[in-house]
Amino acid sequence: MGRAFEYRRAAKEKRWDKMSKMFPKLGKAITMAAKEAGTDPLTNSKLRTAVQNAKAENMPKDNIEAAIKRAAQKDIASFLEVNYEGKGPYGVLVYVECATDNPTRTVANVKSYFNKAGGGLVPNGSMEFMFARKSVFELVPSPTLDIEDLELELIDAGCEEIEKNDVTLVVYGDYTSFGTLAKALEDLQVEVLKAGLRRFPTSPVEFTEDQLVEIEKMLDKIEDDDDIQQVFTNIA
Repeated sequence: MGRAFEYRRAAKEKRWDKMSKMFPKLGKAITMAAKEAGTDPLTNSKLRTAVQNAKAENMPKDNIEAAIKRAAQKDIASFLEVNYEGKGPYGVLVYVECATDNPTRTVANVKSYFNKAGGGLVPNGSMEFMFARKSVFELVPSPTLDIEDLELELIDAGCEEIEKNDVTLVVYGDYTSFGTLAKALEDLQVEVLKAGLRRFPTSPVEFTEDQLVEIEKMLDKIEDDDDIQQVFTNIA
């Protein structure tokens, strides 16, 4: 049927493969938030954010509702949030955030990913000052939304910077300001596409294309693990 057809099919298969791995992670975040502070998104801001992020990734409504309902099940496993820090090929720094019902399994898996790539885990806290943790909100821009006015409105809530790209507006603030920024955006009735806490390298490092190929192989294996929620690196 031609190369164009094969390319589209490969792209579609890759997208569905990515979604099949992403939905369980999004569902776990929803279940954890619902179990922590209740199953009503109107009164549980953490759940509201988790649902918002799931919708942004086109997670079906039935999956979202099922994830919320799981929180009320008596036999549902308790998930712990644990982090691991490591060095990969060519000294790349990697910060791994996990949600797991079995930390022993998770640390063994994460350790194996680093070891097989010629790297290894480092003591937790070693990278404390190598990454800055930020609140990040991706907004849906509208013709009536003035960026300067929005920034002024959000400064008292903890906004540090607003960045505009081709598709969205991105609001950055210190991680401690997540709740106040979320509330301020809600009060201003600004549509939020995604929201969350992310880690940014304080001293990003450039790697060659050949080095990045090897680094990405390790990162792919880490990100494919169901216990892994987010992975951050010091790649520029």
